[in-house]
Amino acid sequence: MPVQFPSYPMDGASGAGINGGRRPTVVPAPDAPSPEISPRPRRRTFTAQDKLRILAETDGASGTGQIGAILRREGLYSSNLTDWRKARDAATNGALAPAKRGPKIAEPNPLAAQLAAAQKENARLAKQLVRAEIIVEIQKKVADLLGIPPMPSDSVP
Repeated sequence: MPVQFPSYPMDGASGAGINGGRRPTVVPAPDAPSPEISPRPRRRTFTAQDKLRILAETDGASGTGQIGAILRREGLYSSNLTDWRKARDAATNGALAPAKRGPKIAEPNPLAAQLAAAQKENARLAKQLVRAEIIVEIQKKVADLLGIPPMPSDSVP
């Protein structure tokens, strides 16, 4: 059985449907975007001075609900205060400075150049050793073909 939807009479002048003698409310779109809303949201960052100022305010708050009022005014969460206090207590240089997001560039190892040179030298010496062993094997075969008795291994310099 087909489903039937109720039909509403149309107002010929505006084209809007009339429902119970009332027209639906039409809200016009704003002419220009609000200047308070940025087209692309940005992450807020706080300078070290801002963090220290907020921490000093919250540490000095003694009344009930004062810390919550400060957090609401600044638009922060209590976890921000916890992280900032840990960084302040760690007393590291720049602990409260905003950190740059994304992958961090690793500090180059000062011994990396020496390691690369040592590996290159090792590869060169290994190649030289293989050549020397091949030459020794060929010399043994030539000596065997010519009937020259092998030298004792103790006398080899």
